[in-house]
Parts: sequence; structure tokens; C-alpha cells
Amino acid sequence: MSIASIASAVSLNAADAINQLAGIESGTRLDALRAQRPDIVRYAEGSYRALVEPEDLGGVSAVDRNLIALRVAILTGSTALVDRHQARLRRAGVADPVLVAIATNPTADALSPRQQAILRHVDRLTTAPTTATAAHLAELGAVGLSPRDVVVISQLIAFLSFQVRTLIGLQILAEEQ
Repeated sequence: MSIASIASAVSLNAADAINQLAGIESGTRLDALRAQRPDIVRYAEGSYRALVEPEDLGGVSAVDRNLIALRVAILTGSTALVDRHQARLRRAGVADPVLVAIATNPTADALSPRQQAILRHVDRLTTAPTTATAAHLAELGAVGLSPRDVVVISQLIAFLSFQVRTLIGLQILAEEQ
């Protein structure tokens, strides 16, 4: 299912991920502001569903996706995203040493070589995307990720970066009230 088809099915009346993370309640000024751009709301939610909670996970599991999201959240200082994805990983049975490694040392032995490679990619694309090379992509292939998986992971990182910037903008607007 494409992002466009998911987005067309998203109801603007439903609390979307960004509203939930930003704590935006129905009927507030920020809710009204977001409602002025329904396509943006719909496509952002469609992207969230397609990348974070897809029907077809492919070779990137739900745990992988939340591990990626948690690392992006930590690197960008997004408390709301840290809380959300850390809770999801805990519910999935991810052990505390893995959560600590994601937060403090993504090369720790608590993480598998595959997870370490994914988190190196997350760090690179989140903090210094222009430094990515073909050799870095080959490293992801060496741990069993297909080209489709690498694209999904990269899209997820890009979307999460967009989500963080959106949350920061909404927080600034909320503080201006």
C-alpha cells in the first residue's frame, strides 16, 4: 500500500501521531492551525503509518523500526519520541541493556552486529548525512539488509527527522500562546 493510499484513508478527525506527540487536543488553536493544511496532516500521518507501522514490514521488523526511531529521538533530543519508542521497545520485550546501548553506546555488545550497523547508519544520516558513502551502504548489505530494507530505513530516518522538526515548531507555537 502506498503512502498516498494510506494518507487518503486517514481521517483528519482522528488524533494523528503528531497531535498525540505534541499533546494537541481537538478544538485548540494548534489543532485549528493544523486543520488549515489537511493534506500535510494526512500525508504526514500516512507516512508515519507506512514507515513506522506498516502492514508489510519487509526485512525491517517492528523492533528495528522502533530501535531506529528511539536512536533518532535521542540524537535530536525529542523527549516525546524517546518516551514513545522506548515504551514500544519495552512492550516488545527488548531488554534494558539494549535500551541503554541504543542511548549511550550503539556499538555495545548488547546489540547484534545488524543492530550496530543500522544504528551507525542512523547516526550518520541524522547527524552528518553528506558523509554517507557506497561503502557504508555495503556495510548494511553485509549484515543481511536488502536494498529495499536500506531504502526503508533511510526513509524512516528522514521521516523521523521531519517529525522532530514539526514537533519543535508546534512546541514553539504553543509557547507563544
